Amino acid sequence: MSAKNNAQQVVSVSVQGVITPPRMPPLPAMPYSLAADGSPFLLPAYGSIVYNVSIGDSAYGWLADCVHPGVSVMLNEATGNRGLNVLSCVGNTAIVMTGNAQRARGMVTGKTGRFSEHVIIHFDQEVREQLAIGDKIVIKAEGVGLKFDDHPDIMLKGCSPELVDALEVTTNAEGKLSVPVVGQVPPHLLGAGAGLTSEGGSIHIQTADSDAVKEAGLDQLRLGDVVALTDYDSSWNHGYLRDAVGIGVIAQGDSPRAGYGPGITLIMTSAGGNIEPMVTPGVNLKDLLL
Repeated sequence: MSAKNNAQQVVSVSVQGVITPPRMPPLPAMPYSLAADGSPFLLPAYGSIVYNVSIGDSAYGWLADCVHPGVSVMLNEATGNRGLNVLSCVGNTAIVMTGNAQRARGMVTGKTGRFSEHVIIHFDQEVREQLAIGDKIVIKAEGVGLKFDDHPDIMLKGCSPELVDALEVTTNAEGKLSVPVVGQVPPHLLGAGAGLTSEGGSIHIQTADSDAVKEAGLDQLRLGDVVALTDYDSSWNHGYLRDAVGIGVIAQGDSPRAGYGPGITLIMTSAGGNIEPMVTPGVNLKDLLL
C-alpha cells in the first residue's frame, strides 16, 4: 500500500546561494592533509564547479578529497547559509540567476561540507561549462515539514515530495515503511558526522578498511545511490542506536582521510526501526529524478 503524506501542506520557498570556490586547509603554508596511513596529500576538496564528476558516477577512485559532483553553493552570511542548507531538500529545483548560464535549471542532490556549509546541485555538463564561481543560484526549497500520514515516528529530513514519490515507498504487511536502497551501511562503518545535526551536512562511510567496505557490499557505490543506515538514529543528531534505521543519498565521493569516505545526506530516519530497507539494484537519483 502506498504511503500517504502531507505534501499538499508543504511550503515552497526561495533560498539562494553562490557558487563557492574550492576550499583548502586554513594555513597557507600547509595546504596538505593527512591520509589514514599518516602520509600527506594534496588533492582537490569539496566546493567549486566539478566538470567531470556527476551523480551516477562511481563514489570511488577519484583523485580528490570528498569531491562534490556538479556544483557547490553557499552564502558567506552564517544565518542565511543555515537557512539555505536546512531548507534545501534533495530533489528540489535550482535555477541559475546570473552569468552565462542564466535560467538554466538543475537539481539539489545533497547537503554537505564539514559543518553543513554547502548545498550540492546537479547541472548538465553543457550548463557547467557556462557557470562561474560567484554565480547566484536560487533553489525552490520544498520539503521541510513533510511527514507520512500513517508513520508519525518516521522523520523526513532534507527530502523533497518529488523524491518520496519517485522512491515509491509503501507500507508492508508488518506496518513498516518499505524503502528501496542499493545497500545497507552497518554502524561500525559510519564515521565523520556522528554527533552533528542531521538537518544538513553529511555522515560519512569510513573506507580506510577496504575489506570491511567490501564485506558490507558497499565497494561499488555510485554518487546518487540511496542507502540505508542500520542501527543508527538521526532523529536529531547522528549516532548509534540499536534497531534504528535511516535512509540517505550518497552525495559526495571517497576520501583518503581516516573516518571519511562517501558522504551520505540523510532523507529519513526512524528511531524505532519502522523503516524496512529493500535492497534493490540501481536505486539512484539519476534514474529516479533526471
